[in-house]
Amino acid sequence: MVSRKKLIKAFCLRRVAENAKRVKTRVREKMKRRSIVLGFALAAILAGAFVTAYAAIVGAKKEGIVEYVGAQKTIFSTGKAESVISLEDLAGRKGLYAIGPIDRFDGEITIFDSKPYITKVRGKYFIMDNTLKHGAFFLVWTEQEKWQDVPIPGTVKGYVDLQKFVKAQALATGIDVTKPFPFLVSGSPVEIKWHINVDRTGGKPITNELFVKSKEPFVTKNEPVDIVGFYSESHSGIFLSQYAPGIPEGSGIMNAMHIHHVSRISKASGHIDDITLGEGMVLRLPQQQ
Repeated sequence: MVSRKKLIKAFCLRRVAENAKRVKTRVREKMKRRSIVLGFALAAILAGAFVTAYAAIVGAKKEGIVEYVGAQKTIFSTGKAESVISLEDLAGRKGLYAIGPIDRFDGEITIFDSKPYITKVRGKYFIMDNTLKHGAFFLVWTEQEKWQDVPIPGTVKGYVDLQKFVKAQALATGIDVTKPFPFLVSGSPVEIKWHINVDRTGGKPITNELFVKSKEPFVTKNEPVDIVGFYSESHSGIFLSQYAPGIPEGSGIMNAMHIHHVSRISKASGHIDDITLGEGMVLRLPQQQ
């Protein structure tokens, strides 16, 4: 027979094991609840970050594959060129192409394949910055990774020729030209007349006269460049001007392009006012899905 002492010992050991099992179960359940709570907290943080990022581009509109925020004409109604978007809100986007003016007339924004080329006038020269730490008083952009190349014939010489060619080729490839669309141009133009915005308002409300005055002109010749452009026949005063220096006055031709360039061999980058194309240049249009 089993002694009374052994029975008591066995009973105590069993109770200890059962208590240990219960404690282990409670600890596991507590850890599980904590993981769930942490999961919800992390989800809330991520959701909040998403909402914050989205809120930073409140007012942005999308038509087709083009997005934009702000409007050029607003500076005349308000007299100010205040920021409506931080470029940092676009960080991490692939195949990003964007152009626009820096707020307060302090330079030009060109983003080519997600890399920013920001130019500002300083003294008699200009500087370039490749960060997104800038704001714009209007901006137009697209996210496009696939393009189709179209050789530009030698008959396309100037700004108006290019505008007509872009529209004709877009129609030929099935692009809906009633909506804005992006395009690229690469090659070595004979000449580009371009500018960088620089504040010459003297603190006064912006007028058309001060708007025209607040530009520093430059000329680039025979440099290989990449051009980012947006075409639209219905966004004058929003992300493109009604008139362009490259269009002869009194011609009756309305400007339908906003184009910037980035040099491949120098720091030249800015808004194109007029262009004389060179031989062997290539137009790139969005590849249809």
